[in-house]
Amino acid sequence: MSLSARLERVIDDAIARQSIVGAVVLVRKDGQEIYRRAAGNADREAGTPVRDDTIFRLASVTKPFVAAATLAMIERGKLRFDDLVRDYLQWFRPLTPGGEVAQITIRHLLTHTSGLGYDPALEQDSAVTLGIVDTDLDFEANFTPHNTVPLAFAPGEAWSYSIGTDILGAVLAKVHGASLEAAVDEYICGPLGLRDACFHVTDPGRLAVSYADNAEPGGAAIRMPDPYYAPGEAGWKAGFSPSRIFNPKAFQSGGAGMAGTADDVMVLLDTLARGGGAVLSPDLAAAGFANQIGELESEPGMRFGYFGAVAFDPAAAGITLAKGAVQWGGVYGNTWMVDREAGITMVSLSNTALEGCMGAFPDSLRRAVYGKL
Repeated sequence: MSLSARLERVIDDAIARQSIVGAVVLVRKDGQEIYRRAAGNADREAGTPVRDDTIFRLASVTKPFVAAATLAMIERGKLRFDDLVRDYLQWFRPLTPGGEVAQITIRHLLTHTSGLGYDPALEQDSAVTLGIVDTDLDFEANFTPHNTVPLAFAPGEAWSYSIGTDILGAVLAKVHGASLEAAVDEYICGPLGLRDACFHVTDPGRLAVSYADNAEPGGAAIRMPDPYYAPGEAGWKAGFSPSRIFNPKAFQSGGAGMAGTADDVMVLLDTLARGGGAVLSPDLAAAGFANQIGELESEPGMRFGYFGAVAFDPAAAGITLAKGAVQWGGVYGNTWMVDREAGITMVSLSNTALEGCMGAFPDSLRRAVYGKL
């Protein structure tokens, strides 16, 4: 069975079961497109089909955009990896578990080793929104309350997926002297010609409606209410607000705030995977896909770079990836992988949370790419 036939089978099955409402799936090999499919509905109730240029909420697919912008600014001497974050953001002074002001660096934020986390209690107890729930607060007003919440660990001692990229976004905005969107556009989206990858929606008529997993096993995905909180057993407890992307007052979340097309994401990741193009040097682009956390584990069998999780022991991780390949996603329903040794980049943007990011769909796509269906 060919790669195209394997992918068609996976996508057709997910759309038929309505576990995925709509998706765009792209695959490149050595920079050449070998698969493209837009399937299902952008708005199921209106009967609007997904198209190649459908815009999706990116959630954590925002992170590699911001990480790449950070590396570009470091390369141009605007920042350094070991700069202390509080030297740029005087209001950001979280405490270690021992009660001392934490020595958090740019590197810690890039690698999720800062001691910050994605703790839903922050939203409930401290009113710190985590980049997906709507808010009228700017960076300082939103994150200053975190100064009263001790870090989970001292910076550099462990790994924890976190709001660190949101704080990193605040640093980029401060250093650039404008918005985070302006910084990302200056260093990444502008040079790569990415017109729809923004912290606002360039064309609301092309924006996909957000859907959520049905609580009934095997049930069709439901149209996502606003706000929405997934059931506790789903694996993601923080809230969603599909309307947030339309609120110009909300801080531009470096960890979750962008929207864009599958082609935007593919161009970014494949450019980085093949040497950085016009935005990064080959060495720094390669570093983004390499293990940057040493012997720490992001998850069993996995390490972490600057752009995503690195497969260190795929068998231990229980994931379909070659050793050294990198993957990540976004909770609104997105997943991507880069296998630099095989020359493969795969991007899937869907409008279905959490299935498109954390369900069976992402690994089924990876299995199809690797010919293991």
